Amino acid sequence: MGKKRVIKKTEEEIIEEREKLEAAKKKGKVKKRGVEKGRIYISASYNNTMMNLTDKEGKVLLWASAGNLGFKGTKKATPYAASEVTNVIAEKAEKMGMKEVDVFVKGIGSGRSSALRALAGKNIIINSIKDVTPIPHNGCRPKGPRRP
Repeated sequence: MGKKRVIKKTEEEIIEEREKLEAAKKKGKVKKRGVEKGRIYISASYNNTMMNLTDKEGKVLLWASAGNLGFKGTKKATPYAASEVTNVIAEKAEKMGMKEVDVFVKGIGSGRSSALRALAGKNIIINSIKDVTPIPHNGCRPKGPRRP
């Protein structure tokens, strides 16, 4: 095996990548509705972080994910990507007139806590945080061990 090359990005490429991320954030146009209370569902998996903003009945108003914002591969599962997703959802929610939310967190990914921290730093009142991660109560039979 030969030497591995380390590819370094130039400043132009870094600036171009930032512009793509910001363009993806601004992509969604938001209509102002009279929705003051809603729910935010955070789904944090090992591979991605997704967020849905719904009204009280559960009708989806907005959604965003790390992959949707332009993060690719393993970068989608980072806490930074989760906080960026939260910032996008919070900005759009404020434009819609959302003031209070109930937060439902699902999954065990690394973006889970950083998404909550980013949401707490915004101008939205969090009424409750609930963990809705599915936990099996001795459900399906586990797979057997590997044989040599």
